[in-house]
Amino acid sequence: MEFKHLRTFLAVAEAGNVTHAATLLHLVQPAVSRHLKLLEEELGTPLFHRERQGMRLTASGHTLLDYARRALQELERARDEIRPDDGRLSGVVTIGLLPSVCDLIASPLIRRLQQAHPDIQPRISMGYAGHLHQWLESGEIDIALSYAPRQAPAIDTEPLLEEALWAIGLPHHALQATHPISLETLVSHPLILPTPRHGLRQLLDLALIPRGLQARVAVETDAMSIQKRLVLEGHGVSILPGIAVAEDLREGRLTAAPIEAPGLKRRIVLAHSTNRQVSRAVAGVENALKQCVKQVLNEGRWPMAQRFKTS
Repeated sequence: MEFKHLRTFLAVAEAGNVTHAATLLHLVQPAVSRHLKLLEEELGTPLFHRERQGMRLTASGHTLLDYARRALQELERARDEIRPDDGRLSGVVTIGLLPSVCDLIASPLIRRLQQAHPDIQPRISMGYAGHLHQWLESGEIDIALSYAPRQAPAIDTEPLLEEALWAIGLPHHALQATHPISLETLVSHPLILPTPRHGLRQLLDLALIPRGLQARVAVETDAMSIQKRLVLEGHGVSILPGIAVAEDLREGRLTAAPIEAPGLKRRIVLAHSTNRQVSRAVAGVENALKQCVKQVLNEGRWPMAQRFKTS
């Protein structure tokens, strides 16, 4: 199996047709078709449905897609490490970010990398903590800014900050930043919460168990935007980090109160897989990411958060 055939396969899968893929690869269309044919003959199965609208992956094609991406990513990492050291950092580095921090961090990170390491090609993937940890372990991303994972020996982490979780409601709920809400009062409201696999939900459940309390769950959704929308439309109260609703609080659309539960905080960590060596390019992006977090904290743009302090 040749890497050029895998690159062609990925280009067609992403472009959806041979013509566009040929342009991206700087190849003529017959060469692209020949690469696909050779790959399918080697695997003994079709990888695409050829349709009038374009090329659509078969079940076998979907299976190959993830493996091909990881194989080419590892090849790129190897090339970056082997390339003679001229003092410049280069190569593709894939960064995973949580939805709640992506808007705040992505632009400053790209700006910092363009200034300090213009030869690094950053790729940003957004996902919830569970997805980010899976992608780290599978090699789909190089580093992540995520919740601290539970019992994940294959992931190495460096804590960067902690932020309290807040009860979020409409103005008529009269939640106030200066008046913490008890867990007992919180669970008396219908709650809009993430599913139990979500890190934020696990923090809440762990806080409720010792008190013998149980949440009145109105809706479960792992989409933060849907959580906020359901609160805004009067379906209940939710629990979110302050960064997720800072603009809504400033505009008066929502109100918020801290929760009386000392352990109800989320810890944001910089994470990477222990199964792969950290390349110089990845280390450079890690440093840039830490500097971005420090910057937004110092500027007060990450509300209700504080830098993590080791004991």
